[in-house]
Amino acid sequence: MSATVTTQLVEAPAETAARGTGLLRTALRSRRLIAGLCIVGFFILLGAIGPLFLGNPNLVSTDRAAGPSAAHWFGTTDIGQDVFSQTVVGTRATLEIGAAAGLVATAISVIIGIGGGYAGGWVDEILALISNVALVIPTLPLVIVVAAFVKNTGLLPTVFVIAMTAWAASARVLRGQTLSIRNRDYVLASKALGEPVWRIVLVEILPNELPIIVSQFLFSMIFAILAQAGLAFLGLQSPDLLTWGNTLYFAQNAEALSSGDWWWFAPPGLCIALLGAGLALINFGLDELLNPRLRVYREPRGRRANKLSPVAGTETQQ
Repeated sequence: MSATVTTQLVEAPAETAARGTGLLRTALRSRRLIAGLCIVGFFILLGAIGPLFLGNPNLVSTDRAAGPSAAHWFGTTDIGQDVFSQTVVGTRATLEIGAAAGLVATAISVIIGIGGGYAGGWVDEILALISNVALVIPTLPLVIVVAAFVKNTGLLPTVFVIAMTAWAASARVLRGQTLSIRNRDYVLASKALGEPVWRIVLVEILPNELPIIVSQFLFSMIFAILAQAGLAFLGLQSPDLLTWGNTLYFAQNAEALSSGDWWWFAPPGLCIALLGAGLALINFGLDELLNPRLRVYREPRGRRANKLSPVAGTETQQ
């Protein structure tokens, strides 16, 4: 009896290590995940290190509305400001708003979705009603209306406005998953053993919903970046805060599109599109990595055939 228990205890770490190695190999083979990490990592480094090597992006020069050149890689604005410096410096604020709003929205959705789904009863009904009401209201008009009434003087008001309008869909998904998990055997066993509610939620339920939470955070971050750019483009953000959206706003006010100054609005627009695409690729790659069904069908044919073989131990003959 003791030998059997000892063998199981020795094999458990080996099985865990093998599983971790398999996930790492799958991650390294995922082109979507690698491409997304490279794109997002590039912008993170650009926002963190880039402004240290540049001067004041608001300085004006005599080169007004000049195209790309060796002195100004992305050209200049109508008053001689360097577009490259504005794009690089605006990366940091854009990423900060996207990450902060995504984290706050995800935290709200976790509290309302998982908390209400596990509590049940009238608590769940009230939280579900709030989520359904928030889903009925169109998101973009709600963001515009709230931003118009909030004094916008920096990052925090923008983060607050976006986060308060981006949590409802995630909360509904997490609630549905929690309603399914809370009646499973291991959760019922934890209740029977008298474990506290906080431990059941944090140890038994939350880890099983972690892939959904990560996915919702990435999509919330994408929404936050696009919403911030939209608010800035409409003039609902402080002009003192340099972001990609504000660069587009000033370019639109100066009629850069009609005058043919494409170098003014093209770089920040492409950066927004690339960053959103990178986050989406990471989300799809993580889905392939954490979803067993997608992971099986992404494996090589020989290994896939062995896994799907109805006879245990059967190997494909070459």
